[in-house]
Parts: sequence; C-alpha cells; structure tokens
Amino acid sequence: MALLKRPNGTEDILPGSSAEWQALEGFLRTTAHINGFEEIRIPTFEQTELFSRGVGETTDVVQKEMYTVSAKESTFTLRPEGTAGTIRAMLQNGLLNEALPQRVYYILSCFRHERPQAGRLREFHQFGVEMAGSQEPTADADVIFLANQIITELGVKDVELHINSIGCPKCRRNYHNALREFFLPHKAELCETCQERLDKNPMRLLDCKSPICKEIGKDAPVILDYLCDDCKAHFEKLKKHLELLGIEYSVDPKIVRGLDYYTKTVFEFVTTSIGAQGTICGGGRYDGLIEQLGGPATPALGFGMGLERLLLTLHNQNAESLAEPDPCYLYLVPMGEKAAEEAFRLAADLKREGISAQTDVMGRSLRAQMKYADKIGARFTMVIGDNELENGEAVLKNMRTGEKITMKLDDSFVEAFFDIEIADRLGMEED
Repeated sequence: MALLKRPNGTEDILPGSSAEWQALEGFLRTTAHINGFEEIRIPTFEQTELFSRGVGETTDVVQKEMYTVSAKESTFTLRPEGTAGTIRAMLQNGLLNEALPQRVYYILSCFRHERPQAGRLREFHQFGVEMAGSQEPTADADVIFLANQIITELGVKDVELHINSIGCPKCRRNYHNALREFFLPHKAELCETCQERLDKNPMRLLDCKSPICKEIGKDAPVILDYLCDDCKAHFEKLKKHLELLGIEYSVDPKIVRGLDYYTKTVFEFVTTSIGAQGTICGGGRYDGLIEQLGGPATPALGFGMGLERLLLTLHNQNAESLAEPDPCYLYLVPMGEKAAEEAFRLAADLKREGISAQTDVMGRSLRAQMKYADKIGARFTMVIGDNELENGEAVLKNMRTGEKITMKLDDSFVEAFFDIEIADRLGMEED
C-alpha cells in the first residue's frame, strides 16, 4: 500500500523546527502587546459571502483561490486572509461600541489555492493586526511602526518600505476612467481575467501577474495624480510622521494591493532575499469595509505578515536561529526492573518541578540507552542499577564536560539536581 503524503502546497512543521516557530510567535505577541494590541481568535472558516463582499468579487482570491464547501443550504470558505473575519468578529461581538481605537492582533493559518512556490503555500501562516476607529494618518504611521519594529528587531536585512495612496471612492472614480481610457485600445491583448476587470475594477489590472499585462500597464496613469485634496493631505501627513519616526520609505505608485477593501494608504515591506515573492508584509487602510459588512461607517487599517516568508528570509540571510529545541536535561539509564521503577519515579519528580527528564520506555540495553541519550542531546545522564539502589546513590555525568558528581537517591535528589541545573545554565551563559 502506497504511503499517503501531505497535500501539495502544505508543510509539516517538525519538532526540530517548532522551537523556532514558538520563539517567533512569542516575539510577535510580546511586540504586539507593547504596541497596545490584544489577541483575537476567529474561526478557520466563515460564510462565503463574507469574503465575496469584503475581499472583492474581482480579486484573484475570490475568483480563483478560495476553498469553499457546501453544507446543507449554506456555503463556507476556509479563510484566505484574516481581516474580513476579524472585522466580522469585532462587529458581531460589539467591540466597536467600546473605547476606540480598537487594536487587535492574530496569528492564524490561511488557505489559498494557487501555485506553490518558495514562500507561498496553499496553507500559510499569518501574523496580522487591525486598528478600528481612527481616520488620522498618525494611526497609519503607528501601524507601520509596529511592522517596522518587528522586522528591525528580528534583524531582517535588505528590506524596503514601499508606500502609496490609492485614494478614496471619489478619487478612484476619475482614476478608473483614466485607466479604462488607457487600457481600452489594448483590450484584445489583455489576459481574459483583465478583460473582465477593465469594466468592473480597472485598478486590478495593475496587480496582474501576466507579463503581457504588466508590460502594457507600465506606462499607465498613476493614482497619485488623481488624489483629492483630503487624500493628498492624508498621504503627506503620513510621510511626515514616518520621517518623524526615522522610518525610511519610498513612494511606489504601482502598489494597489490585491484586495478590494483598501482605501488611501497602502504599503509593503519588500525584500530581495526570497525571489519573486518578495513581499513579507503588506497592508493599508480600509475605511469602507466595516460599513460594507453591515456595521457603522468606521475607519480602519491593518497589515498581514507571512510567517513562512519571514522565516525563509531570515534563513536565506543566514541569520541565527530564533531558538534551538530545548533538549532533555537529564536522561536516567536504568538496568533491571527495580532500577527502571526508581528511574521512572525520579523522572516524574523532576518533571513536576519543571526540569526536562526522560527515562527508558523501550526496554533498551544499557548501550542502546546511552546511544539514544546522545542522539536527543541529553545534558546529563545517570545510570541506576542494583548497586546504586543498594548504596542509595548514583553518579551524575555532565555530557558536555565529562564531569561526574555522586548524588543521593533520596528525598533530597530533586532539590540537589535543581541546584546543579541552575549552576550549569549559568556556566553556559558565561561560555
């Protein structure tokens, strides 16, 4: 019978890598809390209408990439991104009736059916934040500051912040007309998807991945030339506050982001370390989304940061691992049935005190146990046999230094080993 394999576009995070993921997630949570954001957890799937209304009917996400299932008379979709579900949760649970702005963050898995490649999977993990209630450009700068702080403190190199404004519905009405006028003579050359978008949402043409559409669009009009006075002033104040914070940026008028709910500010943190898919963080303002999903008119903004892409970038830059797996600290090696019972008891006592301890559960020989202890990186080993039980003491061996210490196998054992562990960890820090 053939071995079943994981679905294409998914990854297994094995024990050797999970420590790094846990360290990254812990760092993200701590940094978010420092910046005033609290965690929110939302369902893995939502009603399909939430994404068609919120993300946008003309986006690649809704048209091509969603995983949707039918259940009786309803259809549900695995979340392709975190914003729509988070805003739904904020509305349904009355968070917008509390003190504003509301600041939340999440760490979740998302699902999109697209061609897997480096840094882009069909199931991927995302850290995101959403801030609801402020229309001020200082809020935009505050959210960008958080993303920049994460990237800077992680030591990610060769990252650039690109910003743009895509205006409000009033600005975009005139801009859409200009885009249609520009692209219409080339309609027959556009891909089939862009031919449909030309009437419905011509800004989507600027985000097309087709080389032909990209080439046609390279000289297209830019939204910055069509901003109304309010949007222009908002963008100028954002730039001023980024400069105040010492955050370098470049204005990129081609950024439109891939989802329809964005308005005014859009931004991306881009790196050259992971090939074509170089955006490790993207976000912006979406002042109309809350009203579009049935809530009161409320300005909001946020960003999403792909964790696979972030780790891939760090690895490609040969950065130090965020964390190494914490190995077994003491491996007790029993010889004989009575010794096995004593080792089992001692290991349990140590674990109750928060010390990582293991003993044999495979019925292995002494040699095989020592080989296993070495494979799992045990810091200390202790052999317990009939002589040790009779004398009430055994020899503790430091596997790094070779140092040996005789310890009593009585009620003082755990406390004595705890003191040894503390001294050993202090010694490792000094080294």
